[in-house]
Amino acid sequence: MIFPDYKETGVIYHIISLIDLKKTLREGITFDDKVTYKTKYDGFHQLIEQEKNDHIPEWVIRSKAIFASMNYPKNHKFHSHSAVLAIKINPHQCWIANENYANETYEPYTLQNIHTFEKCKDYLDTKGKELLKEYWETSLSFKENLKVRMDKKEGYDAEVLVMHKINPKDIRLEYIVSDHRMLKVEEWKKIFC
Repeated sequence: MIFPDYKETGVIYHIISLIDLKKTLREGITFDDKVTYKTKYDGFHQLIEQEKNDHIPEWVIRSKAIFASMNYPKNHKFHSHSAVLAIKINPHQCWIANENYANETYEPYTLQNIHTFEKCKDYLDTKGKELLKEYWETSLSFKENLKVRMDKKEGYDAEVLVMHKINPKDIRLEYIVSDHRMLKVEEWKKIFC
């Protein structure tokens, strides 16, 4: 893994575009503070929420979550021109789910209304629906995850749904990612500042 474990650091990780860095460091992070909230995920969160079961607390609302990760494998490929932030959270207001189940439905959801991809609707109504039920059935509270560590199990790509605002004082810039490298902030500054 790239970072030491949450139990050592007390932080999880959030990725943002460098375009959003100044505003984020100044104002913090809310679920709807980025352009991609509307352009990339509008409707997708609602599709996933339709499959929620009764064991999910009412306060867990995917469309109002800030998404983060417990950690990343050493070979993780980050998007160019992004920043990796360490964020402090309230563990009582976070939920863990297996992002793999959501990822298997994103492309079909996005492409379903494009000519020649209409059959994606069939996938979403069958296999996609099953995957999204699994998304919720295998999810658990952040605190429970610290006991059973689903985030460390093979095949479980834990995404953290943070259900509260992240204040600027709870954000630390860790890395800047370019096309060619991922540098700690101090390393980046030695080259460019």
